[in-house]
Amino acid sequence: MVTATNAIGSTAAAGSASPSGLSKSAQLGQSDFLRLLTIQVQQQDPFDPVDNKEMLAQMAQFSSLSGIADMGSTLQGISSKLDTLTSALTTSKSIANDPTA
Repeated sequence: MVTATNAIGSTAAAGSASPSGLSKSAQLGQSDFLRLLTIQVQQQDPFDPVDNKEMLAQMAQFSSLSGIADMGSTLQGISSKLDTLTSALTTSKSIANDPTA
């Protein structure tokens, strides 16, 4: 029997290995993690429950991954705005230096 802990661990590893290489349908999100966590709690052996430290570590790892993904999208937005600003400044400099204007 595969434990839910192993399923969550391998899911986290698959999601963090190469997120850009995975298709949108292959990437797991927060709702998928919560579903796995719920199944893990429901299917655990009552005489040998999952260690609280292990569960907290899994939740912290997912939270960190989510924060990194949010930060990546924010940095992409900043980068595109800087590219737009750079092209606008280049255009205005070329117009200012144009002797025919």
